[in-house]
Formats: sequence, C-alpha cells, structure tokens
Amino acid sequence: MIFVAANRMEWLFQRCNKEAGHNSVFRSVLLMSCLFLVLAVSMYPGLCSIGVQLQSVLTGSYVPGHHSVLLVNSPNEQAARDIGRYYWKGEIQDASEILMLVKTKTSRIQQVVDYIRSVHPYANPEVLSFAVEDGSLAYLKWMDEAIPDD
Repeated sequence: MIFVAANRMEWLFQRCNKEAGHNSVFRSVLLMSCLFLVLAVSMYPGLCSIGVQLQSVLTGSYVPGHHSVLLVNSPNEQAARDIGRYYWKGEIQDASEILMLVKTKTSRIQQVVDYIRSVHPYANPEVLSFAVEDGSLAYLKWMDEAIPDD
C-alpha cells in the first residue's frame, strides 16, 4: 500500500512539474507575442514611410498622400512675395506668379498636365491635382456634360 501511494505521489509530482513547464512556455510565448505587437505598432509609421519611399524609387511612381498643399491668406501683395520665395537652381527666387484654377475630370488630368508642360514657360511648372470629394451637384453635373470623356 505504501508502494502504491509513493508511485501516485511521484506521478502527481511529475505531472505538476510538466504543467509548470508548459505554463512557463506559454508565458514566454505570450510575452514575446505582446512585445512583438508593441514594437510593430510603435514602428508602423516609420515602416510605412520606408515602404512608400521604396515603392516610389522602384516603380518611379507617385504615392498619393505623400505631399500636401497649404492655402495661405496674405494681408497684401508684399507679404505674399515675402512668404512665397523659393529655391531654384541654387538661388532664391521671388517671381510674381498668378495662380490658375483648372477644373477637369480626373480621367483627363494627365492630358491637361501634358498640355500645360508643352506651353508653360517654366521648365518645371507647378501642377497639382486634388480630387473633388463633394460639391454642388448641379455644377458637377454641368462639368460632366461640358467636359468630354477620352
């Protein structure tokens, strides 16, 4: 009887040690998973930026959302000239420019850009496009009727 009880105690002791070993493995895996998740979330913006740059370099394409345009009001023309200086070929420029607003269908943007580049006096004219998210439905309908499809 003592022999059976000793075997059972030994069996119970071995089982407890195995379960404790399994618990420590489980805790280690859980800790590593949490650490990986925290690192992935904290590094996400940087990794996205690197991915955007790699895609742009490898494909030669532009990734939407990488640049922004600011609309700035100015109290007078002189203040606008002071703010609007820019570098071109290593020199500060303060040329007087006129901002044009060209409205077209998204499908026609490249065609308009090609035309502007062919007639514009600058070697690298500023041409930016913004998708229309919402607006006057009557005006947008008129644009659809006035601007032919490709």
